[in-house]
Amino acid sequence: MDFRTQAEAARTASRQLATLTRDAKDSALGAMADALAAAEPDLLAANERDVATAQGEGISGSLIDRLRLDRSRVAGMVQGLRDVAALADPVGDAVRGWRLGNGVEVRQVRVPFGVVGIIYESRPNVTADAAGLCLKSGNAALLRGSSTAIESNKVTIAALRSGLERSGIDVNAVSLVEGDRSVTSEMMTARGLVDVLIPRGGAGLINAVVEGSKVPVIETGTGNCHLFVDASADHEKALKILVNAKVQRPGVCNAVETLLVHRDTAPEFLPKALHALTEAGVTMHGTPEVCGFSASVVPAGEDEFDAEYLSLDIAVTVVGDLAEAIDHIRAHTTGHSETIVTESRANADRFVAEIDAAAVLVNASSRFIDGGEFGFGAEIGISTQKLHARGPMGLTELTSSKYILSGEGQIRG
Repeated sequence: MDFRTQAEAARTASRQLATLTRDAKDSALGAMADALAAAEPDLLAANERDVATAQGEGISGSLIDRLRLDRSRVAGMVQGLRDVAALADPVGDAVRGWRLGNGVEVRQVRVPFGVVGIIYESRPNVTADAAGLCLKSGNAALLRGSSTAIESNKVTIAALRSGLERSGIDVNAVSLVEGDRSVTSEMMTARGLVDVLIPRGGAGLINAVVEGSKVPVIETGTGNCHLFVDASADHEKALKILVNAKVQRPGVCNAVETLLVHRDTAPEFLPKALHALTEAGVTMHGTPEVCGFSASVVPAGEDEFDAEYLSLDIAVTVVGDLAEAIDHIRAHTTGHSETIVTESRANADRFVAEIDAAAVLVNASSRFIDGGEFGFGAEIGISTQKLHARGPMGLTELTSSKYILSGEGQIRG
């Protein structure tokens, strides 16, 4: 099926989705979860083929980690669908309402976008998450995964569509968009067929979609996330947060990539931090001042503080005070997630007020910036733009709104 035909079929399916009750959507999500669970052996076999191909092509370790599935990750995909089913349905929710002086009632209510196109790299779990979130929010999904995950995505989509079919819902509510790069260009120019595009992946993919799309885009950003250790920070607390934020899963966008340490606490804190990071297998890229604290620190390159490593690497520098930390972050941030560890309420408040990012954390790991952790069930991505949605994107962020006016024959004078 060519892309235009797929998109037209998705638009037809979206009309059915917009009218479904919550019970119907939740029942379908359950059927999709059951079908995906039953497909686990086929999915794992397909994923092994994808991983083998990617390794043969020299794909980086961080991308292999995103690509790889095991029984636990498949179980997470299945549970994600069930979690979405358990969430409240945003469609039809009243955003606000009032009565005009002439008696006309005005209500603003949440409605689906219609057809959502998602272009993403490597991660086959995104296929299930995106399909589930789009269905629950009443949207048809056109899913353009990368070629590296094609076998995994084919099995996943087949299972999800079988669950839809058993539920009496148009299977074109969820479609896998295949083909060469020209198909991606078709998606980006399909204004009138696709209502919104969401890119999810590296900077190259995101920039290509943002700059080349004629369809409205919700930009999910890369994560050059900073952690600032203030002079007043509790060192034990700071070390726990640092190691978790860097090491727990380094190949994701909410992992910390840059460590900033207040000069007043650097002589005591940095040796502990550098030792803990070394023990965790992290390569530290530091300024000359940082290199003076440990022979294990690699001198940082000229553009190192703008890097999203997505690996066991971290850039490290010392700053003179809170103002310098804020200036550094504002100069290098991608607007994703920024963290301060401090025991000073005044410094925490200033950091929160002056840092311009989708998420700002005080004394907590940036790994919490995730739709699942927020209780969204799953997420489409982390939006780093400021219009329509910002931060983890769940069901509510996949809706727009419309105004409904009810009168008794009133006319405007």
